[in-house]
Amino acid sequence: MKADFVMASRSIFNGYDAKPFEGYIAVKDGRIILVGKGTLSEEDRRNTENYLDFGDKTITPAFTDVHCFFTGYAVRYAGVDLSPATTIDELFSIVVDYADSLPLDKAVLGHGLSKKLISEVNTKRLEKVFGHRPVILFAQGCETCLMNKAARVMYKFSPETCYPESYVLLLPIIMSDKNFIVPLFKRYMHMLNRMGVTNVKEMGFDDFFGFTDILEELNNKKELTLRVHFMSQPVSKPMSLEYGKTMRDRFKGEFICFSGFNQMTDGSVSDLCADLKEPYLCADTNCAQEIDWKKIADDARNADSEGFRFSLHAQGDAAISKVLDIYESCMLNLDGKLVNRHSITDLEFSDPSDLERMGKLGVIAEIYPQIQSIANRKDKLAMIDEKIGSERGKRYWNRRKMADSGVTISCGTDLPLLIDNIPESIFHAVGGFFPEGGDAFNSQNMLKCSELLKAWTYGGAYNLGIENEVGTLEEGKKADFVVFDDNLFNTPINEIRKRYVEQTYLNGKRVY
Repeated sequence: MKADFVMASRSIFNGYDAKPFEGYIAVKDGRIILVGKGTLSEEDRRNTENYLDFGDKTITPAFTDVHCFFTGYAVRYAGVDLSPATTIDELFSIVVDYADSLPLDKAVLGHGLSKKLISEVNTKRLEKVFGHRPVILFAQGCETCLMNKAARVMYKFSPETCYPESYVLLLPIIMSDKNFIVPLFKRYMHMLNRMGVTNVKEMGFDDFFGFTDILEELNNKKELTLRVHFMSQPVSKPMSLEYGKTMRDRFKGEFICFSGFNQMTDGSVSDLCADLKEPYLCADTNCAQEIDWKKIADDARNADSEGFRFSLHAQGDAAISKVLDIYESCMLNLDGKLVNRHSITDLEFSDPSDLERMGKLGVIAEIYPQIQSIANRKDKLAMIDEKIGSERGKRYWNRRKMADSGVTISCGTDLPLLIDNIPESIFHAVGGFFPEGGDAFNSQNMLKCSELLKAWTYGGAYNLGIENEVGTLEEGKKADFVVFDDNLFNTPINEIRKRYVEQTYLNGKRVY
């Protein structure tokens, strides 16, 4: 059978071998029809209409991000761009002009406000200019905002509680604005394709505020360049199994799927909100927040009984252990492994014995391999030393034990917290480095390059239940792959961040 094209390279990583190999991949009608090792003969090359020789450039399966948050990304671009404002007068000029362009009954939103201006603005002026019309002006990063009293009353949050779960009442307005959301989601897809990503698992609060309708419309127009698996995260209302059943029945195609339910458990070690087995060194507590473990367990078991998968976000060793206790009470097969593919997200600070339990149970790990990129060594180590001590800190980001315990590892970003960047993830999760470089942190806990790439490829596909179609370069699978600008495996670790995605293919078609 004549191939549509053949790709050759001296560095092909197929998603499961420990090392890349020299070889070629033949594609026909969007699927891989042959993967060969070595080189094609001169005669075969002449008879191949589209023969693409990439030399030493690494070719891998395309990547899967198993924890994205497009809703949070959208908030960062909602309303008018305030980044040009350098003075209070400029700020009010931009906001007033924008407000005048909107219907009077529509809230005034803005993004990109400098934190310096936030500290300088007198909120009385905000009240005087806009009165009873809700105004919310988000700072860069959306960690705080300026807002008037009308906005506080209507949307039930404040600048002190400026995070997605808190401003959930605002999200339906943002997500239902098709003129804003559709172009933004297309930009979002292009950004992810540019990073080599063709599959995502999206976290959607409650019923996703109608965004599934937009996905369906884009799919019908064949405009999706990402396969979108989405989860429902109950925030403003209880978990709805009926919603899950409706979504599972509604979306059965390749590009949109309902993937189950997601919930938070504990918080971060730095805020004393991670649930720990031993008390913090700096405070007489194991966890500074209340966690309704009974409700979480009931929701997980109820979802499991209906065949839904569950993802629980846990950071502290006690939280991880309690999540495993919950999963142990779910449906198991004769080998003692979970029937449904439940997962744990983050896994910042774990007990090695619990990682062994994860492997035996078949619980999937969803790690953030770029998480070190948003910290610096001095401050992070000082925090660890203060909160839990350097000895316990040796169990931070223990991906090595996960791999050695047979845990299927997948990768996420919690985008927009992080933006997918596979070479950067190698620098941090293989090298163990903070952004500034220097000495590696907990190098004994790091993965090998091939293991991390397997997590981004096969592990992510397994997480989404599509490993029979994508995630590895094998005959019969869909032609999803990525070409880098150079050889990832021959690049020194201190230079790996210079590498970048040159091309991305989805079903044999180049989407970047």
